[in-house]
Amino acid sequence: MSKTDPGRFFEDYRLGEVIRHAVPRTVGQGERALYHALYPARGALHSSDTFAQSCGLPVAPLDDLIAFHTVFGKTVPDISLNAVANLGYAEGRFLAPVWPGDTLTSDSEVIGLKQNSSGKTGVVWVRTTGRNQQGRPVLSYVRWVMVRKRDPEAPAPEPVVPDLAESVTPDHLTVPEGLRFDGYDFDRAGEPHRLGDYAPGEIIDHVDAVTVEEAEHMMATRLWQNTARVHFDATHREDGRRLIYGGHVISLARALSFNGLANAQMIVGLNGGAHANPCFAGDTVRAWSEVLDCAETNVPGVGALRLRLVAAKDGPGDYALKDDKGKYLPHILLDLDLWVLMPV
Repeated sequence: MSKTDPGRFFEDYRLGEVIRHAVPRTVGQGERALYHALYPARGALHSSDTFAQSCGLPVAPLDDLIAFHTVFGKTVPDISLNAVANLGYAEGRFLAPVWPGDTLTSDSEVIGLKQNSSGKTGVVWVRTTGRNQQGRPVLSYVRWVMVRKRDPEAPAPEPVVPDLAESVTPDHLTVPEGLRFDGYDFDRAGEPHRLGDYAPGEIIDHVDAVTVEEAEHMMATRLWQNTARVHFDATHREDGRRLIYGGHVISLARALSFNGLANAQMIVGLNGGAHANPCFAGDTVRAWSEVLDCAETNVPGVGALRLRLVAAKDGPGDYALKDDKGKYLPHILLDLDLWVLMPV
């Protein structure tokens, strides 16, 4: 009997099953330093204990996407090792800060299954929850992936497609305990813009760009213990190229958004998202954001801004996303809908 694991295929999933993912991960200042080395991340709240303390927190929490990548990485061996594509996200909520020294675990519940018409693949929907060492949820999100079948002749399960919310409503956003912006230092944060300075429909071009390097994306994928073969094995794809982990593009876009959104200090909601086209080493990533909504929270002085964060490689200079048939334009890499917290 083989002791190695080839990963799950579509017919291995059962509706309602809960998968307890292996290898808890303790995260700390090392992850913060590496994250800031890999991406041009410089949000003040995640960079400085004294700035975080002036905002009511005990120390600087780890960057929100460190939590996301760590929780996501735990799921890969069970959910997407044999995936063809990661198709989307929904109902993402950041429920508590992750502090240096926290230990994270991940569990996923299978909430949907649907075989594709080809009979060679199927779509699996899972709701993943990341918890800290006290068992407290720190992050929850739904994602769906297209997974290969081991046997194309295996019978298809009864299709179940979950009914997912279009967005996380502002009243379901979690503001970290103690967070306040009444003494917010705009000079140290880097920009003067408050929530009221943004308006729905506004587009912010983040101006800067980063060229993706093979070594950096490989380091990032290892850092998050993401074992998907398409990111490591150059023989896994017919074109002989390693696919850039989608989370690497998310973090690049989020870091680039500092220029124009320096006061968007914390991600608290992930309404939806798509990795529109593959990214490869050598691509130069640019980003822009469209303001979708502004909302108050239950904490005075703390507002929520809903953004469409877009990452693109070199292409037309406009902000178009899709063609007249509704298909993403070939230079669009990422289309992400999220909520962030900023001073009112």
